[in-house]
Parts: sequence; structure tokens; C-alpha cells
Amino acid sequence: MIPTDEQTAAVDAFRAGHHLALQAGSGTGKTRTLILLASSTPRRGRYLAFNKDIARDAATRFPSTVACKTAHALAFATVGHRYARRLNSARQPGWKTGRALGITQGIRIGDRAVTHKALSDTVLRTVACYCHSADRALDRHHIPRLRGLDTPALHAQLASVVLPFARRAWADISDPDGGVVRFEHDHYLKLWALTEPRIDADFLLLDEAQDTNPVLEQVFTAQRDHAQLVMVGDSAQAIYGWRGARDVMTGFDGQHLSLSRSFRFGPRLAEEANRWLEIARAPIRLTGTTSIPTEIAPVHEPDAVLCRTNVGAVTQVMKYLAAGHHVSLAGGGGSLRTLAIAARDLTAGRRPWHPELLLFPNWGELQDYAEHDPAGADLKPFVDLIDQHGPEALLHAVDRLSPEADADVTISTAHRAKGREWATVLIAGDFEPPKPSRQQPGNGQSSGPCPISDSEARLAYVAVTRARDRLDLGGLSWIHDHPDGHLPPDREDQ
Repeated sequence: MIPTDEQTAAVDAFRAGHHLALQAGSGTGKTRTLILLASSTPRRGRYLAFNKDIARDAATRFPSTVACKTAHALAFATVGHRYARRLNSARQPGWKTGRALGITQGIRIGDRAVTHKALSDTVLRTVACYCHSADRALDRHHIPRLRGLDTPALHAQLASVVLPFARRAWADISDPDGGVVRFEHDHYLKLWALTEPRIDADFLLLDEAQDTNPVLEQVFTAQRDHAQLVMVGDSAQAIYGWRGARDVMTGFDGQHLSLSRSFRFGPRLAEEANRWLEIARAPIRLTGTTSIPTEIAPVHEPDAVLCRTNVGAVTQVMKYLAAGHHVSLAGGGGSLRTLAIAARDLTAGRRPWHPELLLFPNWGELQDYAEHDPAGADLKPFVDLIDQHGPEALLHAVDRLSPEADADVTISTAHRAKGREWATVLIAGDFEPPKPSRQQPGNGQSSGPCPISDSEARLAYVAVTRARDRLDLGGLSWIHDHPDGHLPPDREDQ
């Protein structure tokens, strides 16, 4: 493929030694561009990938002068291996961890009662916030604010209680020989960052930079004195803010360039993508490839169905299986199967063996944990699914899943679809429009739909840009009737 003018400009800037931030829209060939950069020099480089799958694929495509790893892999090799036996320990409710740290009773702040469970949760959330940050010391500003304790005076009282326990928790985590706090991968990444590591390379390529935690940003930018830095990503695909990630591209100290021509789809889909880019106030707009006649039209037998939620994805799995399709679930059904077996044991009154559930004596306690303990929020979609369909129905669905190579339809969440593409895509119905705004006083009429949030616009942008040949907007069709979905006149013919 002949490089575009934008790719050529990136190679020229790289060879001139500039630190670079490349805004690369969906399908614009960011990986190929990075390979062009790496191939233009005999120097040794490192490519920092977002996950292991991307790193493995990159290792087969980049020149041998470039080592392809995740940041966690670098951290594990240096620091994390000392904590290997603490990884993947059994999950337990936050209040039990808090009790082991010495939190045995609640407190009263102002007119609010703060239970020992709430204190335990706040301590663990404080440690998580610290691990995602670039800060060397755990301090008061890492403590999350609780509803009802928002004033500076009340928050200060909360902080005076939480901070000593949070520091005790971090000391526990820092002990490689054992402790009571469940050890996570982000813990050894933070411990590695605190050593101020020097990454041995002449240049560093940071992929998916829009989803970088401040802790990794700090490590990356600290290499500036001895390595040329290149970060690439798409600010409009910053969809992991809920887990501490943030877009580090816009404020990067370096030359800013763009890749805006998509090789994945044509002008019609680029126009649809630009609706969401406009809403998200993204720094880039896309141009489709005119030789690709991508359609926006109904799809009756899609290659992929993209959902907003995990529960929505499993619902679609069960729907397509019932219709006689061979169905694949992005990410596979293995982990879902083992959890469903454990749920079957738990609902039948038997202690499950699964490490995620073995400490729960009954299904009701797991329901309470998933509903009320933020540490169990990732289990709530699973618990809701079991409550709705039962474990046997879910196990039967998982048993009928096919490998993606043998399936005629793949079901995925938009989050898991990031970086993927299919010929035909259907957007599932769980992408709901914003709730109507409140009625105007006196006339009893609504003032119209609420604005679309930046985060929802970015997730929708990811979803609609997965198709090559045909996109069925399905659950996102409402955008054409929403005021925010109207493109400015100068964008309509992009």
C-alpha cells in the first residue's frame, strides 16, 4: 500500500527525531503507520501494547528491532514476579478485608452514619485511585468523596479516619510474602512505577494512548531524555475512564499529527462516525475511502451484533441460539461457564469451588455483595443474568457457543469490539437514547431530549466504526432524531 500524505508526514517527523502524538481515527492504519516508522530506522525500539493479544499480534508484524510488550509485562518481569503467589487469590467482600485491616466498627460524621462496610470500601477505592495516579505517596486527595459528606469539613473528617487504614492497606500490598488485601495486577504496575524504571530503547511507541493511566503516562514520559517518544491513539475512543484511564494525547509535549483517512469504510459511514465525533468534541474528523461503498441499511443476518452491556450481549446470544444460528461470544464463554457452574452450586446451597465465589455462603449474600459493594460491581451483570434466566439456561447457552471461525454471528460488547472489524454489523437495542429533560414549569411540556454525554458518544463512535460493508444502526437509529445528531453543513459531505 502506498503511504498517504499523512503517513509520509509522520515518517518524516519521526526520522527528524521529534516526539510525536498521532491522532489516528478508526481504520486509518495506525499500526501500519507505526510499522512504517519503526522500519525507517535501524534503531532499537519498544512497542507498548494495550493488552497481550495486541502485543502478540504486533510481534509478528513489526521488524525484529522492536520488542512488543504490555506495560504490565515489563512491570511483572522487573517487580511483579516477586508477588506471583499473591496474584489470583480468592475474592472476598470489602468489609472482610477492612476487618482484617482493623476496621471493626462504623463512625459518625455530622449527621451521617458511616458503616464499617462503607469505610472498608472507601479504603480500597482510595488504594485503587492511588495506583492509577502518578503520585509517589498515598495522601488525602486519593480518598473518594462520599455522597452526603461533600463539604471540605466533612470530607476532612472522613479522610482523617480513612487515610491511616489506606496506608496500612498499601503496606500490606507491598509485602511480597503475603497479606490480607487481594493483590491485583495494577498493584505491581504501581510498585514498578515507583522504582522510576528506565526502559532500555532508542524509541518508544505507546499504542492506545487515549486509554493510558497517569501511572503509565508518568513512566512513558520519564523516558524522554534518552528515548524518542511516539504516542498513537484516538481521543474519541477513550472509553475506559471508569477504570482510571485518561486521554494523555491532547496535552502531550511534542509534534501533533493526524491520520484521518479510513481504509475500513467508505464516505457514508465516515459521515455517520463524524456525527459522534462532533458530539464528543473530538480533535479529528474522518474521511472514508471512496472505493469502498459502505452502506447504512438494515442487516438481517449480521456478522456481528454489538451491545452496550454484558447482559445485553448474553441476551443476544440466547436470542440467536434460539433462532438456530451458530453463535460466538467475543472473549469466549469459558469464564462464564465456570461462574455459571459455581452459581448453580451456590443457588442449590452448596459451597462453590470457584475462587471468585467460594467465600459466599449463599446466593443471597452474593446478591447483596454485587448490589451494594463496589468491589463486586463487576459481578452484578452476571448475578442479574442468573436471577433472570437461571444457571442451567446460561450453561446450556454457553455449551452451544461456537468458535468464531465456525460461527455465523459474533456477539460482542462495544468495549470488546474495540480494535475489531466485520463486514456487516448490527447495533443492538440496549444503546438507549438520553432520558427526556424535565418538564418546563407551568406548561407541563418537556424541553426536549437531554444532551448526549461525551462518554456515550465515544462508545457509540467505537460501535458504528466496526463495519466495512454495511452497518445497521439499530439501537442507535435515534441519533438522527436527536438535536445533537445534526452535522454542521461543512461536515455533511465529508
